[in-house]
Amino acid sequence: MSRNIYYTLKRRVCLFMAAFLCTELLSGCGVTGSTAEDGMEDTDSMESLGLSPEFDYDIPEVLPDIMVNQLGYADHSSKIAVFRGEILPDTYDLIDAGTEETVYTGKIEQKGYNEETGENISYGDFTEYTKKGTYYLQADIIGRSYTFVIDDDPYREIFHSSLKQYYYNRCGLTLTAEYAGDSAHNACHTQTARLMGDTAAQGAGKQLDVSGGWHIDENGRRDVSGGCSALNVLLLAYELYGDIFTDDIGIPESGNGIPDIMDEIKYEIDWIIKMQDEASGAVYSAVNVIEDSPQTYQLYIEPVSMEATIRFASTMAKFSYLYQSYDLDFATRCLKAADRAYRYAGRYISDVAMEEYFCAATELYRAAGTYSYRKAAQEYIESESELNMENDYVFWGCVTYLSTKQKVDVNLCDKLISTLLKYVEQVSYASKNSKYLTEGNKAQDNNEELLHKMEKLAVVDHIITNHEYTTVLENHLHYFMGRNARSISYVDGMGSRSYQLVNEKSGIMKRVDLNAKFILLMSAIEENLITE
Repeated sequence: MSRNIYYTLKRRVCLFMAAFLCTELLSGCGVTGSTAEDGMEDTDSMESLGLSPEFDYDIPEVLPDIMVNQLGYADHSSKIAVFRGEILPDTYDLIDAGTEETVYTGKIEQKGYNEETGENISYGDFTEYTKKGTYYLQADIIGRSYTFVIDDDPYREIFHSSLKQYYYNRCGLTLTAEYAGDSAHNACHTQTARLMGDTAAQGAGKQLDVSGGWHIDENGRRDVSGGCSALNVLLLAYELYGDIFTDDIGIPESGNGIPDIMDEIKYEIDWIIKMQDEASGAVYSAVNVIEDSPQTYQLYIEPVSMEATIRFASTMAKFSYLYQSYDLDFATRCLKAADRAYRYAGRYISDVAMEEYFCAATELYRAAGTYSYRKAAQEYIESESELNMENDYVFWGCVTYLSTKQKVDVNLCDKLISTLLKYVEQVSYASKNSKYLTEGNKAQDNNEELLHKMEKLAVVDHIITNHEYTTVLENHLHYFMGRNARSISYVDGMGSRSYQLVNEKSGIMKRVDLNAKFILLMSAIEENLITE
């Protein structure tokens, strides 16, 4: 007996017994009125016998035992559903949701016991069915799946929605109903902010205009380090997959001849550059909102940090290199700001993470070609016996060094390529051999880890175009959109079962850094769909 049938029967038995007890206690014990035989008098003040039934039975969460991408599948891409259950039929049916007719019958292939989630897992592969439409899967014993579509590009709208999320996060700008719909609001946090510090020498109490940028949480915080991390991934997505980014996602800058992703990036860049102290080149770390009352608040700028300063240097250099074709003067200004931050960090090198210093050096070398940047980058590569590709800044620095048109050391390039391939091969192997075709854990709270790995795979897939890597990328997209143990869609605005039912904070689009990596993942998939 399947788990769903067992829970349904148990629930019905409990409800039947509760109804039976209510009937017997309230009407079968002769307490509702008198008769000639018992001699009891009518009364409105009968005392309770304390036998009121208590309904404390917890109805278990009932989830489908056929897991699918709740948005859908591209018509000519791999289409796999996950079946859960110890006893399964041999076949399943693909049902047209409009006509309720079976359009395809497939075989259920057992894959074995999943130690991570404690389930028996099987697959159904209906890749060969390519007709566009809306469908669901159904099988004897375990029931049916949520509905989904088959289309030539079912992900385009969600791709644009994930990009537009940054517009909704904008601070210091009135979001009109024309562009923001129900999320429209007046400009926020536009007043000057007070600089925090211990002494006047540190600038304590100084007022600065730091309007703009993206909120990174519901409290209105704006953070340089977090913003730079998201920007680096978005810039990488644009650099590798620029052809798929359009100028029409529905923001005020749409139609200006610049891809909307670059317009959105520039909005954050315009804020980040305000966070640099022009005299020293150091960078303040964040802007916090402290409420005095529900109607009033104060803005405070957190002091300079070395993390914010060196990350600023990397991001500004990368942006200047990619933006110069749109506005050379502004790109040059950003490059100079990156150089000042890098030089400031160099004066306090013991307080700087060397991985991040290396990344900044590679970005500045590619953008400016100065020998000192190249020397710093190559010294770091030579000093590391095993480059840590788990570290984003190491990874970004290696990719930039490999992609620069400036002079490089070929032997070091061979080392970087070898390390990159070794890392993504391990990721690919682990994903293919997991029952849900990803390394999602039992609690399904490691989406950050999964997106972190897919970021690397998406970049390498672009470099070498490996069909195996493309399939792994697609499997992770399916996982995030519902083909997981909880049948949850972690993407806003799509799917039958949203993450909001379980954990409001687990959505991918809720975090600017995770959303950027999701966009990079989707960029790789979108390009593959276009070129098929």
